Amino acid sequence: MKDPATDSVHGALTMPRDVPTPMPPRRAIWRFRPAAFLALVILGGLAWHVLKPTALPPTASPTEGAARPVPVVVASAASGDFNVMLEALGTVTPIATVSVTAEVSGKLVQIFYSEGQMVKAGDVLAEIDPRPYENTLHQAQGQLLRDQAVLDNARIDLERYRRLVKQDAAPRQQFDTQESLVHQDEGTVKIDQAAVDSARLNLDYCTIKAPVTGRVGLRLTDLGNYVGTGGTSGIVVITQLQPITVTFPVAEDHLPGVMKQLLAGARLPVAAYDRGGAALLAQGTLLTVDNQVDPTTGTVKFKAEFDNRDLSLFPNQFVNVHLLADTLRDAVMMPAAALQHGPKGPFVYVVGDDDIVAMRPVTVSAAEADRVAVLAGLKAGERVVVEGADRLREGAKVKATEGR
Repeated sequence: MKDPATDSVHGALTMPRDVPTPMPPRRAIWRFRPAAFLALVILGGLAWHVLKPTALPPTASPTEGAARPVPVVVASAASGDFNVMLEALGTVTPIATVSVTAEVSGKLVQIFYSEGQMVKAGDVLAEIDPRPYENTLHQAQGQLLRDQAVLDNARIDLERYRRLVKQDAAPRQQFDTQESLVHQDEGTVKIDQAAVDSARLNLDYCTIKAPVTGRVGLRLTDLGNYVGTGGTSGIVVITQLQPITVTFPVAEDHLPGVMKQLLAGARLPVAAYDRGGAALLAQGTLLTVDNQVDPTTGTVKFKAEFDNRDLSLFPNQFVNVHLLADTLRDAVMMPAAALQHGPKGPFVYVVGDDDIVAMRPVTVSAAEADRVAVLAGLKAGERVVVEGADRLREGAKVKATEGR
């Protein structure tokens, strides 16, 4: 017979499978909920930060832009004559630089110039000992006189033989021989005359004269030295300073306009300033233009002439050149600060009567100092923005202040 206690224990251990498992206590379920809630809050915050809409800039809102006008400085376009000025760095070049050398050899016995002196063409500068050349001249003159006498005697004999031949008192051959002898003596006399002229020329070369008008440089040969035709240093250098020229390069783009002016007979004024561009040194006119464009720089050499009466320009001096290439009559002008550059070319911000700006494309002709000439796109009297344009856009409201 089975023990009831044993049966009860066995029954408890062999419980049927379809009996549901009892739920854990409520306290065990809520133990993990705060951590999950915190994770959900963090993930939600990150998602909102990533997916939130981007805020528009302050100027992107028409309402806000209209409410806050952009402060700008404006200036009015004007109408008048506009000078097209070309600027370049030029070099002063003398019209003539002559190294005075000896034409004959000899001892330098006299010097008549002072260093730095202004001389005229033909002035005597120095003298070489003339005595050897005087003797040579006298010798050549004596030889000429002797041979001239021989020629005269041959001509007398020729006339005598001519008469005898006519009278059949002398053979024709003797007359022909005497005629040839006369021609021979005439040739000798011509040689003697050339020797005399050469000796006289060498004697003249003993007196060294200035070939051009200009300024004498430092003395290259002292008194008493032997000078000759083979010397390389010379005696002195003369540089022509009045007038003087300046050469300067100009971009080839300006060549057609300048050539048009020159062919029309215009005398284009040129001003030369010092290296700093502040002090005016001299004023002159454009003299000529070179015959070719330098392919390495894309420029053409221009040459201007200055009278240089006050000797303010010296050879090889660097100067700033201002060439007045043209004058535009009744041109529309605006400050250069108003000009802006965009993908489609130059433009300006034009301020209307309602203080609303508009982008206006313009065609620029030339610039001078702080002004720009406008060919198209702007009228005289219209206001353009010269300061504060970097904060503007099409249709923006501005608070305009007139510039100085």
